[in-house]
Amino acid sequence: MAFDYKKEYKEFYLPPRKPGIVTVPPMNFVSVQGRGDPNEPGGEYQAAMELLYGIAFTIKMSYKGSHKIDGYFEYVVPPLEGLWHQEGVDGVDYAHKECFDWTSMIRLPEFVTREEFDWAVREATAKKKKDFSKVEFFTYDEGLCVQCMHLGSYDDEPETLARMNAFAAEQGYAVDFSETRFHHELYLSDPNRTAPEKRKTILRHPLKSSL
Repeated sequence: MAFDYKKEYKEFYLPPRKPGIVTVPPMNFVSVQGRGDPNEPGGEYQAAMELLYGIAFTIKMSYKGSHKIDGYFEYVVPPLEGLWHQEGVDGVDYAHKECFDWTSMIRLPEFVTREEFDWAVREATAKKKKDFSKVEFFTYDEGLCVQCMHLGSYDDEPETLARMNAFAAEQGYAVDFSETRFHHELYLSDPNRTAPEKRKTILRHPLKSSL
């Protein structure tokens, strides 16, 4: 049976709807950085999806070709994730999505080294006749965070975030946004196939001790 990160690491991928504290270890991702409203038809964010999944599935299906990756195991491609920030804003301002700076990303299995990642970029470029130069091998060391499962529209996230931040404060922590720690979302539902009120999104904010 294919390894499924969501099932094997439930503390990171299936949290309850009640806020909780978690320490997230360093993980490697295929990522694309961009700017602007993710809902813009044909925009930069939509183009990033093709790049991310092009690399993710090139690696996933590599076992069927001649290139063998050392330590490869069959797995389910992990969910899409996003880091979001806006200049001069702690967290996110949902009223000005056009100002988003974002990093869209998909977790890579542990066997994917930078060398194997570079191979996947070359392979996808050759097979799909597409420019994959925007994709990056990205290591994110997230550390201490508060997180919660959000059920509903993305635009309704502020209420859940307020509960998360209040819970963190009660536990003696403060939100810790910086140039390397961001508002983080993990998407468990396909927005093209799931009604807004039924979408499941993990929300995560970085923390530091307030003591």
